[in-house]
Amino acid sequence: MKLLLMYCTQFNYKPVSKTLEEFPEENKPGKFKDILLAFIHAEEKDEEDAKSIENKLLKNLKWAAKKNNTNNIILHSFAHLAITKANPHFTKDIFDKVEKRLKNADYEAAQTPFGYFLDIDLKATGVSQARIFKEF
Repeated sequence: MKLLLMYCTQFNYKPVSKTLEEFPEENKPGKFKDILLAFIHAEEKDEEDAKSIENKLLKNLKWAAKKNNTNNIILHSFAHLAITKANPHFTKDIFDKVEKRLKNADYEAAQTPFGYFLDIDLKATGVSQARIFKEF
């Protein structure tokens, strides 16, 4: 798994085009403030140990949120950080489980529409902990 984590003082999105027909229709835009935005790329090899990947993702999200003094986390599928890709249903399942676990730990968590290209507008601060790359 590869993560590009950005602390954003503002993040807005609008669904533009659906790329995965088997996932639900989404046309509602989203607006968020003071969030950790997680660009997440699940790789094919991640499917071999789903529970470990889920735990590592959760740990890294909580750590980065704490570094940036926020409890707000947005999960965004970004399948452009590696050559191989996990099955989309595997990725969505991981997202759903991690979102639920974050909420159970008193985080505000959400996902961008899965299987869509989005118009995005973000504002990120210029401090080192506001941009983090992780691979596991």
